[in-house]
Amino acid sequence: MKSWWLSNSFQLWLALSLSGCLSVLVIVPVSAQVKSDTQPLLVQSSTPQITPATEIVPITGVKANPTDKGVEIILETTAGTQLQVTNRSAGNNFIVDVSGGQLRLPSGNTYTFGSEKPLAGITQITVTNIDASTVRVTVVGVAAIPTVELFDDDAGLVFAVASTATATSPQQPPQTPQANQPLNQTQPKPSTSDEPIELVVTGEQDTYQATDGSTATKTDTPLRDIPQSIQVIPTQVLQDQQARNLAEAVRNVPGVAQGDNSPTRGSFEIPLIRGFDSRGDIQRNGLRDTTYEFQGFDTAGLERVEVLKGPASVLYGQGSLGGVINYVTKQPLSEPYAAVEASAGSFNFYRGAIDLSGPLNPSKTVLYRLNLAGQTTESFLDFYDQQRYFVAPVVSWQISDRTKVAFSGEYQVRPQKFGQIGIPAEGSVLPNPNGTIPRDRNISEPYATIDTSALRFGYDLEHRFSSNWQLRNAFGFSSFQRYKVWVYSTALEDDERTLDRNYQAGRDDLRSYNVDTYVVGKFATGSIRHQLVTGVNFTKFTNDVNNTFRPIAALDLFDPVYGSQPGPITRRAESFSSSDALGIYVQDQVTLADNLKLVLGGRFDTFSEKDEDRLNNTEETFSDDAFSPRVGLVYQPIPAISLYANYSRSFTPNTGTAFDGSTFQPERGTSYEVGIKGDIGNRLSATLAYYDLTRSNVLTTDPQNPDYSIQTGEQGSKGVELSLAGEILPGWNIITGYAYTDATITKDNDLPVGNLLNNVPKHRFNLWTKYEIQSGGFKGFGFGLGLFYVGERQGDLENTFTLPSYFLTEAAIFYKRDRLRAAVNFKNLFDVDYFDSALNRRNLFYGDPFTVQGTISWEF
Repeated sequence: MKSWWLSNSFQLWLALSLSGCLSVLVIVPVSAQVKSDTQPLLVQSSTPQITPATEIVPITGVKANPTDKGVEIILETTAGTQLQVTNRSAGNNFIVDVSGGQLRLPSGNTYTFGSEKPLAGITQITVTNIDASTVRVTVVGVAAIPTVELFDDDAGLVFAVASTATATSPQQPPQTPQANQPLNQTQPKPSTSDEPIELVVTGEQDTYQATDGSTATKTDTPLRDIPQSIQVIPTQVLQDQQARNLAEAVRNVPGVAQGDNSPTRGSFEIPLIRGFDSRGDIQRNGLRDTTYEFQGFDTAGLERVEVLKGPASVLYGQGSLGGVINYVTKQPLSEPYAAVEASAGSFNFYRGAIDLSGPLNPSKTVLYRLNLAGQTTESFLDFYDQQRYFVAPVVSWQISDRTKVAFSGEYQVRPQKFGQIGIPAEGSVLPNPNGTIPRDRNISEPYATIDTSALRFGYDLEHRFSSNWQLRNAFGFSSFQRYKVWVYSTALEDDERTLDRNYQAGRDDLRSYNVDTYVVGKFATGSIRHQLVTGVNFTKFTNDVNNTFRPIAALDLFDPVYGSQPGPITRRAESFSSSDALGIYVQDQVTLADNLKLVLGGRFDTFSEKDEDRLNNTEETFSDDAFSPRVGLVYQPIPAISLYANYSRSFTPNTGTAFDGSTFQPERGTSYEVGIKGDIGNRLSATLAYYDLTRSNVLTTDPQNPDYSIQTGEQGSKGVELSLAGEILPGWNIITGYAYTDATITKDNDLPVGNLLNNVPKHRFNLWTKYEIQSGGFKGFGFGLGLFYVGERQGDLENTFTLPSYFLTEAAIFYKRDRLRAAVNFKNLFDVDYFDSALNRRNLFYGDPFTVQGTISWEF
């Protein structure tokens, strides 16, 4: 381990000490025309242009103005000279790629621009992000390639667009520039005509469509080039729905269900992805963080949520077969920004949040962002209340034109009453001769509490050796503390109304360390292009637990009397566990042709774990290793369609020993997936996927030695998922999906083969859509509608009871005007009684009833 740390320190020193400039070759087709008031922005030359590398330049707005020749598109930015521009043609399309920039509002949200039929001979103009650092301007002509002229202006980059018919006249035929000569450098910018032109613009607003993500490949890769299903929930969806926890966020993703607890009252957030528990596979900015299972997240610091389906062990090490969830947090902005938000709602819900960002020095090389939030709420559940306080600072430093580092922190405190323990199946989903247990029944005690806090901090260092090679070194630390006084159920007596209980008090202390160092390089072997990712990842997790157990009086579920005090201590538990893992991984994204892409990857992990029983003074250790491959292929018969296939494997360590004393091998997961991704126009994207997953080496009872286990168990999941997200018409956005999931036990010595995995619905449907009025006296008003269906689920692996299906309706009314936004959200509009999930036959968790939440925010 010592040698590893020395190696990592050397890489960090190397990244900080190297500096230089970025070489870029810009080649412009002779059909392009470029103009500038001051200096040429594009020059056709056989000599490479040397341009210093810079941070991503925000393009804060797009405007369309009519001219005497057509229309001009203005990309508003104060740093236009830092952008690199290349253009090409494809059919009747004139395409310009602006490298080094991103369409991003002062709030940090991304957006798109579109103009339908702005003038004769032009079908469409679109401006959109194609990845995290490239903006594409596309001008579509009707019968010929349009004429596009580029200007460098104080307002930003200006594209003057004219159809072939309006740009060319018999008296002045177009001139073809000669090679190695500047292109129209001295002509003045055309004057604006007073003649109006009809434009339909969708710029400067957020969209539900996501075009790229980094979770699947650790590179900014367009989603259509990834041979795996991945859904991105942008911040606009979270804001429109007023999502308050992970469960409310990922319900927008088909194939994700709620695991064996209820997050609506502040308990564990347990996502099931494609039928498998993924609570330990939650990441923050690409680094795995196990503390999120217990503490959750706050939307105040969240930019978006990325959900990668299927195994991710090739890049991230041990983890679930179902997939990973990555929280992408808000980053500093180069322009001053401030926003405040206040909310109030049902059950005494009150919340306030502040978002501040901007530069800390005149040169804007040091930026900051600070998010603050405070929240208090009660619940439909008896004597339950919760508070939450959140602060998340980020400071980024552009050390040089090649090196950048960002330091981030997050602190969250959540004191609350212990009110999420659930009720028995008898009297809720099963008949009970005593009647139905009320939905608001709390089987705990009013004095029971669970106070938690989480601290997270880390850094992210990036260094560019050249335009094609980059180093990233990221570190994340998190700690989670929990102090609890619990009263929980142990059995329901024969009268089916008396619930036996137990009392537990104690402390948990979890800590997580994650260091990831990798290189991203682009190169070519002949006509084949490569994007290589190779690195080393070290993780360490510790868990220190101290508990005491006491008896406490039983509770009458139908006539409860609270106030019982616990008896003497009957049992103590003090344990400490520690796990370490070191992984080496390689991934190559190979472009065999423009429409044929291959992803190859492999990772080797070595890991160990130590478990200590401090009361009995015993210790158990084990170690093992695993190899995780991935192969994926993407074929694009046309640019808008991607056909893909993927094979990958995962692993999860097993603890304990068999009867003969041998340690257990890791659980293995195998995934096969095929699918199709399509772009419907420029603003709507869809994914259809079919998968077949197998989880093997599952522990089950040894039939020869019933007190021990053997690894002959197996589980499988097959399914189909369909998702659609984006803008249907200007102002009309949608995010929707359907999932069919058949998750079953395929081998086991205890449970019947064919049993369904618990809490996994076979059918699940989600739809959220909103419309914002674009013009007229009601401009800025909007409406949202949500429909969520969850089918029947088994409450336990024995399949002894079933959670009924449910259908929820939500609605929203909002108004946006300049920097003001006000909204009212209605959740569970028809007050449906439903169950989130079940832990076992004694613990079923009701979902929230009808609630109303009003929010108002203001940007400065």
